[in-house]
Amino acid sequence: MSEAARKQPMAVETSLEQGQAGGLLTINLDALAANWRTLRDRAQSAECAAVVKADGYGIGLEPAMRALGRAGCKTFFVAHLSEAARARAVSAGATIYVLNGLLPGTADAFAEQALRPVLGSRDEIGEWAAFCRGGGGRLPAAIHVDTGMNRLGLPTEEALALAGDPLLSAFEPALLMSHLVSAEAPEDPVNARQIAAFARVREAFGRIPASLANSSGIFLPQRPHYDLVRPGYALYGGNPTPGSPNPMRPVVRLEARILQFRTVEAGETAGYNGTWTAPSRRRLATLSAGYADGFLRAGSATDVKACAGTPTGEAIVASRRCPLAGRISMDLISVDVTGLPDGAVRRGDLVTLIGDDLTIDEVGERAGTIGYEILTSLGRRYARTYSGASI
Repeated sequence: MSEAARKQPMAVETSLEQGQAGGLLTINLDALAANWRTLRDRAQSAECAAVVKADGYGIGLEPAMRALGRAGCKTFFVAHLSEAARARAVSAGATIYVLNGLLPGTADAFAEQALRPVLGSRDEIGEWAAFCRGGGGRLPAAIHVDTGMNRLGLPTEEALALAGDPLLSAFEPALLMSHLVSAEAPEDPVNARQIAAFARVREAFGRIPASLANSSGIFLPQRPHYDLVRPGYALYGGNPTPGSPNPMRPVVRLEARILQFRTVEAGETAGYNGTWTAPSRRRLATLSAGYADGFLRAGSATDVKACAGTPTGEAIVASRRCPLAGRISMDLISVDVTGLPDGAVRRGDLVTLIGDDLTIDEVGERAGTIGYEILTSLGRRYARTYSGASI
């Protein structure tokens, strides 16, 4: 292939033929790579890693890693050992950390695949040290300090007591890390408390590379970038600065096909349990997608929500926003297309559920959740198309 041809945008279809699928999920790998470069530049002298857990936040771990690797990313974070094995199959030379730590008896698997556990307790540290002393060699691992999340990690005082412990000489502490609780809210005082606590631990541990900033942490005014930042959601188009314009490019677009139209009269209901009542004569379009495809039932439109003024799901039909009508079911969604010009849409046309100005963050908000959940829930029944020169 010529150099010019390699630079041309490509579209690779994976799974179902587009014409046979009820929905189409388009993933722009060029946008993914561009988002990583934006975050890398924002991080300045710190290395920019990438979090590719949960199957690359739903877009596919393997294509995400390949695109990010071509962009220059060398360090990746996953949650589970099984994800790390998939990541290693993509890249023999990448640095791969497993955030959920060292499960009992798994040290051999880490060593065999040159993976790095994120050690978050004395038990984990002791087991890794014993494995290394027992013949594994002085292998690298990260040390996770809990500065306020209260999930995983050594409590701050316990981490301070660990600094200088001979146990650490058995392996290579390659990274000291913690996780921000509320980085998307810069005014939250917990950010300053965590940054201060982490600074104390970092000073006690000396020259070990340090990492604190997630996607939103990269944008905090304190710039707690340290030696490595580890964005996740922002890479995939989520807004790391809620309330401000999104500095990231959208990565996913979700469309579903219209299966059928029907007219309902005033007072008639639509969907399970009759929770939505037509206020007047309405025209509804039924889409081939549902909560089994990751479009959450919580985004359903009901009379109760309408009375309370609660936002509900919307779709973009023929370039116009249209509200959902009734409950989202396992395989189907109803959309109120009343008012669209005759002939504007037909059976088989695609309707946008995520894309254009209907962002992943707004879709999450309208479902009473966050864009992370929407993104990582996107199902496998769509025809998935990967586009961009980063394929």
